[in-house]
Amino acid sequence: MLAGMKPLKPKLLVPVASPATVGQGQRWVASCLTYLQTECHLAANSLTAYKRDLARFCEWLGGRFIPKLSVRDLSDYMGWLQAKQLAPASIARHIVALKIFYRYLQLEGIVLDNPAELLGTQKTWQRVPEVLSPGMVEKLLAAPQPRDPFWRRDRAMLELLYATGCRASEVSNLKMPDLHLADRYCLAHGKGSKDRLTPLGDVAVAAINEYLRHERPKLADAAKSPPPWLLLSRSGRRLRREAIWELVKRYALRSGINPDIGPHTLRHSFATHVLAGGADLRQVQELLGHASIATTQIYTHVEQSRLKRVHRQFHPRA
Repeated sequence: MLAGMKPLKPKLLVPVASPATVGQGQRWVASCLTYLQTECHLAANSLTAYKRDLARFCEWLGGRFIPKLSVRDLSDYMGWLQAKQLAPASIARHIVALKIFYRYLQLEGIVLDNPAELLGTQKTWQRVPEVLSPGMVEKLLAAPQPRDPFWRRDRAMLELLYATGCRASEVSNLKMPDLHLADRYCLAHGKGSKDRLTPLGDVAVAAINEYLRHERPKLADAAKSPPPWLLLSRSGRRLRREAIWELVKRYALRSGINPDIGPHTLRHSFATHVLAGGADLRQVQELLGHASIATTQIYTHVEQSRLKRVHRQFHPRA
């Protein structure tokens, strides 16, 4: 049973439609997404990811009839995804979406068996995330200049990303009541509606205060009613995560950094630098809002300098 998925009373199997029925798969996918939204209350970002992955499944499906698909057929689908040169992590995510979809079909009585559960989830490659050096981070955070339209907002945004390790969506959704500058922290609303306290350093607090004094009031005046969000667009609306991605790339290019980076690069850099400073892995897990420490452990492959120092200090033959 999918976590958070409410059990439904099994229905009688629906009549088997013709394999040539056009759009049957799309209708079942749409019903599944509606169920995940209304009954399971999945986050908007999760729904968007499932919608995208299941749309790709429908693309592969063509005239195939879902209740007649076997695990061999679904393995062919995995091969089709690999032929599109998707990363292993992306393929693993598609498998998760497919399993959720089939569990919904079981609850609805559309299928009896779940062949997706038999798919061998390939081991996700332990890809070391790209991490900026502290010097590169300094250049990036200083990139917004007075010649930029909203440079104080952009500098506050970059400082927030690096100071807290928050995701772009979490920074985008920060509201004024979430901000506690006097106590040097903000409240981030993470995945699964889980809130966590994220500390703020002096530099980040100063950058946010500058933005609040000089730019946010003007941006807020452009809105029809007082906006609750911290970071605002030129129209007084919430600064969307897509805009945050674009701004990070723009300032990375200006700083001479690979423009392929994004807000998550600052998150990776935050975690790596905190580990390098001596933080415990459990502490980093809490700061990042990871549900499982296994997700946080990838940073132990990135940050090896501290382990080398420990080895040199304590190993008798180092």
